[in-house]
Parts: sequence; structure tokens; C-alpha cells
Amino acid sequence: MREVSQPATEAIRMVEVLRALADPVRLEIVQRLAVTGEEPCNAIGGDLDVHQTTLSHHYRVLREAGVTWTTVQGRTRLVRLRRDDLDALFPGLLDSVLNGARHLGAAARG
Repeated sequence: MREVSQPATEAIRMVEVLRALADPVRLEIVQRLAVTGEEPCNAIGGDLDVHQTTLSHHYRVLREAGVTWTTVQGRTRLVRLRRDDLDALFPGLLDSVLNGARHLGAAARG
């Protein structure tokens, strides 16, 4: 199992995390990961209405910002949230963003 380039915990910056989470598609990916834990890239984004190259860009932005951790197993890329790292660096940030996104989603539906 090999890993792709991603920042060390101490290199994660809040402005980059917030920039990554500001995009609706990336926020949706993060919301799904918060529920599922670790998933292959194609399982998370397969039903989003986004072209594959755009989806790959979103995964890269999340990874490079330090929001997700990607592990390569053969031809599969497994993605998970870096919840422990983010909670240690920015306590409550991820939960606040996810709760806000849930409330916005509920308001839009109803």
C-alpha cells in the first residue's frame, strides 16, 4: 500500500481547509465521508453530477488542503477524513461546517 502526497498535520492551514470546504461538491464529498468513514473515490463521487476529471480535481484540493487522507491500494484510491488532525488543529471546525451544511440542505429541501 502506498500513499500519495499530502500535507503533514503541522502543515495544515485553516485558510486552505476553509477554501476547500467552500465548494458545494467538495462539501458534499466531506459530508459523505463523515458518514461512511473510508470509501473508494468512485463510490463517493460516482453519483455526483460532475465529470470525472473535475471530481479528481476536487479530491486533490481536499487532499492538499489536509481535509482528507488518500491511500492507494492497487488501482483503488481510498479516501477518509482527517478528522483527528482537523479536530486537534481547529477544535469544532469540522463539526460546525458539517452541521451548517446539514441545516442548509434541510432548508433547501423543505
